[in-house]
Amino acid sequence: MALTGLQIFKLLPKTNCKDCGMPTCLAFAMALAQKKAKLDDCPHASDEAKSSLAEAAAPPIKLVKFGTGDAEVQVGQETVMFRHDEKFYNPTVIAVTVSDSLSGDELNQRIEQVNGLQFERVGQKIGVKAVAVLNESGNAEIFAAAAEAVKAKSTLAMILYTESADALAAAAGKVADAKPLLGVATTESAAAVGKIAKDNGCPVIAQADSVEGLADLTEKLKEAGVEDVVLSLKAPTLKEQLYGLSQIRAVALKKNFRPLGFPTISCVLEGAAAEQSAQVMAFSCKFSSIVLVETVEKFAILPILTSIMNIFTDPQKPVQVEAKLYEVGEPDENSPVLFTTNFSLTYYTVESDVEASRVPCYILVVDTEGTSVLTAYSGDKLNEKIVAAAIKKTDLENKVKHRTLIIPGYVAVMSGKLEEESGWEVKVGPRESSVLPKFMQEVV
Repeated sequence: MALTGLQIFKLLPKTNCKDCGMPTCLAFAMALAQKKAKLDDCPHASDEAKSSLAEAAAPPIKLVKFGTGDAEVQVGQETVMFRHDEKFYNPTVIAVTVSDSLSGDELNQRIEQVNGLQFERVGQKIGVKAVAVLNESGNAEIFAAAAEAVKAKSTLAMILYTESADALAAAAGKVADAKPLLGVATTESAAAVGKIAKDNGCPVIAQADSVEGLADLTEKLKEAGVEDVVLSLKAPTLKEQLYGLSQIRAVALKKNFRPLGFPTISCVLEGAAAEQSAQVMAFSCKFSSIVLVETVEKFAILPILTSIMNIFTDPQKPVQVEAKLYEVGEPDENSPVLFTTNFSLTYYTVESDVEASRVPCYILVVDTEGTSVLTAYSGDKLNEKIVAAAIKKTDLENKVKHRTLIIPGYVAVMSGKLEEESGWEVKVGPRESSVLPKFMQEVV
């Protein structure tokens, strides 16, 4: 069980040296108990104290990594049930399946389809992060060959998924340097799969049909020398799976129950593309760290990735674009100039509507810490001084001959002060971005 702040304090040097960055040892102990500090931050803790504090310092859900280099993904290390309590750290990883029953051009085409499931949304790259190789052939050599093909033709992280220890050993031996996630280990195969994982230095999937069975299985894998585990709950219905995943998360976080303190994985391998998409989104909400999905339809994958992006965005740090001067089309010294905030959704909405007008122009993006126009103005993160400073910083006066700035209609009230502060003439634009195409063509 986790130690309390006072229990941790008793094991610290009690010198109040401040080398950890905290004012007192008691403050550091409280931060450590709340998972807001690391034991390594205390340079004077004895080896005995470090050993005793290891449990308190470790995250309630273990961090597990697989893949290598730029393709490495990490799951786990979550500290809260709900995002508003703090934030979520590692987004759900979507892994699209590749069956070893495919071969030749069909196999290569499938791999290319998976590789192509990459998108851009509000300036950020989102996409599938892993390929899951399924042993549907039932043959160890064919499974190993499929794994080699995926390794050769894809830069994504890899998951090997089979119930055969022999097939897993054959494939893992061929692609161990890619550090795949190995699965699955059951109660019956725990020793054999544990040895494969340990020999190849890879994390392993533990699969059972109950939460209690998973707790027992992780202990068996630990005895086999495997520390990095991902939990797979095999339940007959979606409802039971979601309930079990929530139970695992709650017990790991609230009770600090180490045998269940691992990331989780779920599978959605049947049904129409839209149905799979809905199920995957349900799993990413409650609380799968990895989801295997069969469909490669972009219309089904993009909503999944968008949902995950929204869920795992830090609510205290809105998605932002760089505050600078942007060009839409090919503007010249006579082109109009608009300004907006650096909240991604605001900027890309404005940019899209300006593009629709077919009027080349400049968009001055002002740093408002990622907040929208009205939110920024009401919080004094958007005022005449900030906009005037942005005009100077971007050297806007040397890019256009005129001195006219179009401002959002919602902040028309600041037009007078902005004219005084900047020396520019202010023209009030529409309140809604959707009116910009007409405004740009008829008014500007």
